[in-house]
Amino acid sequence: MTLSSETENISEITPLDRARQVLRDEAEALLEVADRLGESFNQATEILWRCCQADGRVGVTGVGKSADVAQKIVGTLNSTGTRAYLLDATRALHGDLGMIHSNDVMIVLSNSGESEEIVRLLKPLREMGDSVIAITGNKAGTLALSADAAIIYGPIVESSPFGLAPSTSATVAMAIGHSLAFALCDQREFTDDEFARYHPAGSLGFKLSLVEKHMRRGGDLRLARATASVREVFSQASHTGRRTGAVMLVDEDGKLVGLFTDSDLAKLFERRADTCFDEPIDGVMTKMPLTISPRRKMQDAIQLMKDRKISELPVIDAGGRPVGLLDITDIIGAEADPKDVSSDSQVPSWNKPAA
Repeated sequence: MTLSSETENISEITPLDRARQVLRDEAEALLEVADRLGESFNQATEILWRCCQADGRVGVTGVGKSADVAQKIVGTLNSTGTRAYLLDATRALHGDLGMIHSNDVMIVLSNSGESEEIVRLLKPLREMGDSVIAITGNKAGTLALSADAAIIYGPIVESSPFGLAPSTSATVAMAIGHSLAFALCDQREFTDDEFARYHPAGSLGFKLSLVEKHMRRGGDLRLARATASVREVFSQASHTGRRTGAVMLVDEDGKLVGLFTDSDLAKLFERRADTCFDEPIDGVMTKMPLTISPRRKMQDAIQLMKDRKISELPVIDAGGRPVGLLDITDIIGAEADPKDVSSDSQVPSWNKPAA
């Protein structure tokens, strides 16, 4: 087929057709490579694990698009507790080899295994570091033959038009790098608490942080005795902290026994239940409301509020005493989708529909 006829065929492909084909091609390649992996992957993981135990670091290098893939692998390693750095292959040949320590392991990426810069780097990498791990498609290439462990993913057909631009091979190399990082997580018994330490900001950091970091406390809380009347509770001194729509009700020992919200108050007005205002609030409060510990993660709190469609979640200590409150208005701005959580508060037992 001539180049012109190939171009004509390509012009008939819609963007959506192209996208679907690329995704299918790359997905199929990943499945094939998964079956091709063998003992060399275990060898590479063992080398990296020894590096971690020796307090070494993992350097990752490549040329061109492989360097971009290397940067992403470095990010994944660092975020999962394996200290890593990017070694620019060109700059390494002009002085940056000084960043390598004798305990370091180098991961080298090259589809062909014959890139000029990579071949020139291999000897100094082996001399200055501890070991070299190859991620390559060519089992007979210089890189594979020179490495202490070579992960060979085999021949790859690129998904780009004409099969020229690195595409599928880049996806495969990145996936193998991720696999190494997560295999090390297994070795280290890496926990979600450790993961949270490395992600203090953004949406992920918010989800992994502890409830106690975000809950309202002190002057921002509305507390009252459950034996007080509704009128007494709402005629107390005006609230000075951030506005919240929930009053946490406690017994004589200070333990949480109920919750009453502005929404519940409005429902009393709607029902014209005037006599309730001078009766103990424990008759109309939500008894034994859902609660959470201050040491739980925000992702647990968000999920609980979403699943149960509540707007306020009391935070209690080990003795059952209220120490904080999570309000949906705080969470919406930081993380949760307001469509995921109902604007209704926890429903009092007296107002729940019959089963």
